[in-house]
Amino acid sequence: METGYTIVVPDRDLLSRLCGTNDSNLNLIEKHLGVSVFTHGNELSLGKADVAVVRQFRHIVDRVLDEAKAGYEVTQDLLTSILQPETEWEDRTLKNPEIVIPGGVKKVYPKTKNQGTLINLLRNKDMVFCTGPAGSGKTYLMIAEALRLLLSHEKRAIVLTRPVVEAGESLGYLPGDLEQKINPYLRPLFDSINDLIPSNYVKKLLESGMIEAAPLAYMRGRTLQDSVIILDEAQNTTREQMKMFLTRMGEGSKVFITGDITQIDLPARIPSGLVHALEILNAIPEIGMVSMEAEDVVRNPLVKKIVQAYENNKNND
Repeated sequence: METGYTIVVPDRDLLSRLCGTNDSNLNLIEKHLGVSVFTHGNELSLGKADVAVVRQFRHIVDRVLDEAKAGYEVTQDLLTSILQPETEWEDRTLKNPEIVIPGGVKKVYPKTKNQGTLINLLRNKDMVFCTGPAGSGKTYLMIAEALRLLLSHEKRAIVLTRPVVEAGESLGYLPGDLEQKINPYLRPLFDSINDLIPSNYVKKLLESGMIEAAPLAYMRGRTLQDSVIILDEAQNTTREQMKMFLTRMGEGSKVFITGDITQIDLPARIPSGLVHALEILNAIPEIGMVSMEAEDVVRNPLVKKIVQAYENNKNND
C-alpha cells in the first residue's frame, strides 16, 4: 500500500540547508526517489510511495541532518555522495554503514564507495590495511570504528602507534616525559578522537589506560589481547618494524594499518615495510585491503583537486 510520509524538522535553519538554494537539494532527492517532496512550515513531506521509498527518504534526511549538525555544508557534492552509495550497498553485507559510537558526539557515515568498503572490512576482518592520500578518511574511519568497539565493550583497549621518523633529532633528546615526546607524532590521531567523543571522556579513557599511545619501538616484546591496535603512517615503517608490529596481535584483537605510499619519509636505501607487507600478505583471505583514490578525499574540495593534480603530474612524468 502506498502512502505519504512526513518528517518534522524543528530547526528551520537545518531544514533550509537541507533543501538547498531554490530547493536544489530537494530536486536531487526527488529525482533519486522518483517521488515528489514538499515542504510546509517546518515539515518535509513525501508524496505517495511504497515502504522501500519511505525508508530511503528517512535515511537520506536523517543522514543530511546529521552531517549538517556536525558542521558540514550541505553542498550538492555532499548530497550526491549520500545518494550514490545507497544503491551500491544494496547487495553488500554492510546493512548499516554508519558508525554509531556510544556516548559519541555524532554518527560517522562513509562518503564514498571505498569508504563504505573500508567500514565493511573493519567490521568483518581482524586485520585491515588501508592506503590512500591525505584527507581520504582512512585514519578517521579506523579511529571511529575502534571507539565503537571499545565503548560498546566489544574490546577492552585501543592502542595507537606511529613510527617515529627522526629528522636530525633523536626522540630520546626531546624535552619532557615519554607522553610529551611522542605527542607531536600522535596528535593527528587524538584530533580524530576529540572530534568523535567529548574531551572529558578522552581524558578518562587515557587515565584508565583504555586508550594507550606508544611509539612503534615500544611495541617489541608485547602481546596485545582483546584490543584494537592502530598503526598510522605505516609507510614509514621498515620491513623489520612491520613484521614486529603485525606479530604483536594477540587473541581477540583487531589490527588496523593505514598509510600513504606516496609519502614515504624513509631514507632512499630503506624499503617501506608497508609496501612489502601489501605485496606478501595480499593472498591471505583473512586480511582485508583497500586503496583510497583521489575521489575519496573528503577533507576539503581543494585538497581533492591538489591530490588529483599530483596524481596527473606523476602519470605524465
